[in-house]
Amino acid sequence: MYTLTAGTKRFGEIAVRIPDISRKVLTEQLKELEADGLILREQFKEIPPRVEYSLTDLGKSLSSVIRELEIWGTENVLSN
Repeated sequence: MYTLTAGTKRFGEIAVRIPDISRKVLTEQLKELEADGLILREQFKEIPPRVEYSLTDLGKSLSSVIRELEIWGTENVLSN
C-alpha cells in the first residue's frame, strides 16, 4: 500500500520497489488488498495485457497512517 500512495503502479513497478518479495507472495498480497477493498486492480484489454493497481478511497483513507509508519520506521529502524 505504501508504494501505491504515490499513485497508480503496474505490477512490475511494485515488484521493483519491494525487491525482497517473491512474485507469488506479491500477487497473493495484492489479491488480499483488493478483496479487502483497499486497492483497485484495473485490467486493460491490450496486447500485451496491462494491469494497474491504485488505492481505493478506503485505501487512501489510510495514507496518513502509512506516512506515520514511514516516519516511525525511518526514526527507529533505519537508523539502527
